Amino acid sequence: MSEATNIFSHRKHWAHKFGAAPFLPTSREEMDLLGWDSCDIVVVTGDAYVDHPSFGMAIVGRLLEAQGFRVGIIAQPDWQSAEPFAALGAPNLFFGVTAGNMDSMVNRYTADRRLRHNDSYTPNDEGGRRPDRATIVYAQRCREACKDTPIVIGGIEASLRRIAHYDYWSDKVRRSILADSKADMLVYGNAERAIVEIAHRAAAGEHPREMRDIRGTAFMRESVPDGWTVGDLGSIDEDENAPENPLRLYRDIPRERTAIRLPAYDQVKDDPALYAHTSRQLHLESNPGNARALIQRHGDRELWLTAPPIPLTTEEMDGVYGLPYARAPHPSYGDARIPAWEMIRFSVNIMRGCFGGCSFCSITEHEGRIIQSRSEESILKEIAEIRDRVDGFTGVISDLGGPTANMYRMACKDEKTESVCRRLSCVYPDICKNLDTSHESLIQLYRKAREVPGVKKITIASGLRYDLAVKSPAYVKELVTHHVGGYLKIAPEHTEDGPLSKMMKPGMGSYDKFKAMFEKASKAAGKKQYLIPYFIAAHPGTTDEDMLNLALWLKRNGFRADQVQTFLPSPMALATAMYHGRRNPLRPVRRRVGEEVWTARGLKQRRLHKAFLRYHDPENWPLLRDALKNLGRADLIGNGKHHLIPTWQPKGTGKTGGEGARAGRKHKGQTFLTQQAGKGRRRAPARKG
Repeated sequence: MSEATNIFSHRKHWAHKFGAAPFLPTSREEMDLLGWDSCDIVVVTGDAYVDHPSFGMAIVGRLLEAQGFRVGIIAQPDWQSAEPFAALGAPNLFFGVTAGNMDSMVNRYTADRRLRHNDSYTPNDEGGRRPDRATIVYAQRCREACKDTPIVIGGIEASLRRIAHYDYWSDKVRRSILADSKADMLVYGNAERAIVEIAHRAAAGEHPREMRDIRGTAFMRESVPDGWTVGDLGSIDEDENAPENPLRLYRDIPRERTAIRLPAYDQVKDDPALYAHTSRQLHLESNPGNARALIQRHGDRELWLTAPPIPLTTEEMDGVYGLPYARAPHPSYGDARIPAWEMIRFSVNIMRGCFGGCSFCSITEHEGRIIQSRSEESILKEIAEIRDRVDGFTGVISDLGGPTANMYRMACKDEKTESVCRRLSCVYPDICKNLDTSHESLIQLYRKAREVPGVKKITIASGLRYDLAVKSPAYVKELVTHHVGGYLKIAPEHTEDGPLSKMMKPGMGSYDKFKAMFEKASKAAGKKQYLIPYFIAAHPGTTDEDMLNLALWLKRNGFRADQVQTFLPSPMALATAMYHGRRNPLRPVRRRVGEEVWTARGLKQRRLHKAFLRYHDPENWPLLRDALKNLGRADLIGNGKHHLIPTWQPKGTGKTGGEGARAGRKHKGQTFLTQQAGKGRRRAPARKG
């Protein structure tokens, strides 16, 4: 992998003399107090402004401030007119536009396409404070407010919509968000390297639309410039043995001058199978060590994606998380509750990235598969800062984690092997022999963190990758003995091999092994503790029989799900390509011989799969009775312990055909919580860069 310039090594912009602001200004009055006559960069965001490194606008703002630039924040502006977007004046260099920590459509709508009435990233959990497709709307308003000012879009919404993508809410393939927003440039992934370079080059007089060599960016151009070798992906009607790499004949040409042409937007928008093929190719070109530029025709212009950014070093990660964050919401919000802030205010992000590659998850697509870890010193310092600076701290750190709880400092054993690897996951179908799965660094971190004065307890709230944890009995013992607050969440996602193979998740054998280790360690510690397993309904590749078997597993194990997660096809995910393309992009896609994937698509079918997860809810019993009869399993209808659902129906229930939200009576048994996809509330993510 090529070397990258340390993001903190640039010569600072002249405005560094103003120093760090208590909060980045959100009004002209605050700018005046800081002595600013203008902002160099204005960040527009769909989230409330919380000056904390779990919020993207704070990381970008503070990082640019550390480079010497004056950065203002326009948070959750009224998008009905351009006036709020001119509140800080025209920035000298560019607008940075983001929908916030979540895709705006995921944020605003449920898996049933119903409007949510809350927003965890808004004061008092108020819904409706951001528009649909917020990045596009905000960019358009910025253009209206300051016609000649460059616009750079980024954040997870822009990152996951950087090429032609299936949009679940409109049920069609949409153009790249760059084309629809008419921005000058898009930055994808955790974009610290790109945004720092863009800012310094813009300060030197270069327009962002002229910057064509920055990794982790996308832009539009009229044609392919001279000197480039382009490999065309060709047709999926080819022979089944045709190689996937169109540049296989050009091994001697530097990667910096080669590109892969993806099928054009006009081709994939009406061809679901070709869309699945394109999705596979995008994911195969995601390793920063060997990825090439990607080109996709949009009408009469070329969408150009440079290779993914080089991951941050530990030193750079420490620098990013060590910036002078206020670690609080902006004072203008007063005493208003911001649920996403309340969830992470006492937590510490120790790493980013995920090599799990779960097909339904956007973390790998956004943050990459290479784990970027902070040093012990940096993490321990942040714990001390929480103790000393965050109001309400009682001695409990709510999480030491990130995208996963236990990938800290894990990496490929050989850098050369890592640089040429094209696997979609380091742990599926089996854990790669080249992956160092040692948990020793994490064990030592836990022990040192517990010794920080004033810390009474540290819990682990991030999801645990249990197939890795079973490789380290010492880690399981450490975790269970000291860091489980009664419940530990893990995500088998399903019990059946069919859907698990499409999710790229391990079989239940790993779960059973971890469960045994967990219970043994809990007993040895003299504690009553429980596992909280998460499951997904209606994932591609899941049949009605699969959901029935999952329901029977839940009943046998005494689980009753209060809130359940229905698969939501997020932009650019491999599982979304399965949902839309009905093909399996985990393997080469060929029109004649590619593996087809059955998916619950209609609302009724999706509700049935959700009902199986809530088999104990009387509202679902009429729907389940019909389904069991259709499946030839009427023997599971009855009033005995071995039956799944009873023959009787509580008065006043079951009228909604499985859509109801409340149970007709209280039940005994263990309760577990997952994300709720159908009712409007969902767990705020621990961290989205």
